Amino acid sequence: MPPNTDGVLCLLFLLGPLFILQRSLHRETQAIFLLLTRSTEFAIMLFSLLFFPGVLLHESSHYLTARLLGVRTGKFSLVPRLQPGGRLQLGYVETASSDWLRDALIGAAPLLAGGCVVAYIGLFHLGLPAIWAPLLAGNVSAALYVIPTLFHQPDFWLWFYLAFVVSGTMLPSPSDRRAWVPLTLVIVALFAFSLLVGAGPWMAQHLATPFNQLLLGVDVVLGISVFIHLVLVPPLWGTRILLSRLTGLQVVG
Repeated sequence: MPPNTDGVLCLLFLLGPLFILQRSLHRETQAIFLLLTRSTEFAIMLFSLLFFPGVLLHESSHYLTARLLGVRTGKFSLVPRLQPGGRLQLGYVETASSDWLRDALIGAAPLLAGGCVVAYIGLFHLGLPAIWAPLLAGNVSAALYVIPTLFHQPDFWLWFYLAFVVSGTMLPSPSDRRAWVPLTLVIVALFAFSLLVGAGPWMAQHLATPFNQLLLGVDVVLGISVFIHLVLVPPLWGTRILLSRLTGLQVVG
């Protein structure tokens, strides 16, 4: 592996599974609530209550970032509502249109805030480094031996729940990502210009290592989130299948 590339490779490896797992987790949870209540309204209410702490952090981070950047804000809502096409919106914050940089920062705020919370919980309250160390060393049996001890962490299930709902709501929505396109184009243009003027060796020497360390920090957050989703998605899937067989109902979509 080329030097200082493990951060970006891990990022690319984790992003796709996290998006897929998050969508699966939301879909299975909503289906379970729908099969239990047989009411769309009650299912939405239960789903929104389950993820309320994460939604509160998500929308609050939008709001606070906008205010800090001097962008006017409008309505703030944590009441779920169905959107065209059947998409469920758990909350929203109205912000005035600004420049692409501030819009991009406001859109990225839930990922930054949620990432910090997930990293803090995973590292200091769930004891996940005790699993990573043997896994990185290739000792799977030692990692499996450690897993039962994690449940003895103080208030483990409370912290696990918070990590679950925050990681399940921290990814930016399509509207949050709208301003990322111009920001990405500017960054790519600046990078290309730096290479053209011969700054490539200097960047490789002075910026590659810090940037790689930054990406590795992001990878820790994504790794924790993927781990939590991997733990939860299979039993939720099994519960949904069992409820479908018991009730004779199928949730389509």
